[in-house]
Amino acid sequence: MFERVLYPTDFSDAAYRALDCIIQLQMAGTREVIVLHVVDQRDIFTMEEHTASPADIARIKQVWEDEIAREMAAITDELTGAGLQVTQRVIYGTPFETILQVEDEYDVSAIVLGSHGKSNIEEMLLGSVSEKVIRKSHKPVIVIKR
Repeated sequence: MFERVLYPTDFSDAAYRALDCIIQLQMAGTREVIVLHVVDQRDIFTMEEHTASPADIARIKQVWEDEIAREMAAITDELTGAGLQVTQRVIYGTPFETILQVEDEYDVSAIVLGSHGKSNIEEMLLGSVSEKVIRKSHKPVIVIKR
């Protein structure tokens, strides 16, 4: 049923709860997981506007990349240890748009993601990544609430 699953992660507690769900989805036929981390391009722009030197920016980006690599490796180890095939992707972009692009690129069966469960007012004003993915995805979306 859900042979190839897209797992967008921001490495939050909510995202790790979704990881547990993916492992359980093996009983529904999940064999392959695309693990996606989107580095929000807006964070890069903000950092560049408020950081004094290019050397500082380079150091900060390196710290981010090292942390992303560690987190992705841990997730991959957990999923492969559970018997799943894993593809890792790290992309700079806008989170919900990038998730939808990867959904199409890999022709996934479903998207499984965690939701931070922010307030209704905040979601009405700004919209959340999970809410935008639910509205615009062509595939089933399984949202695991915090």
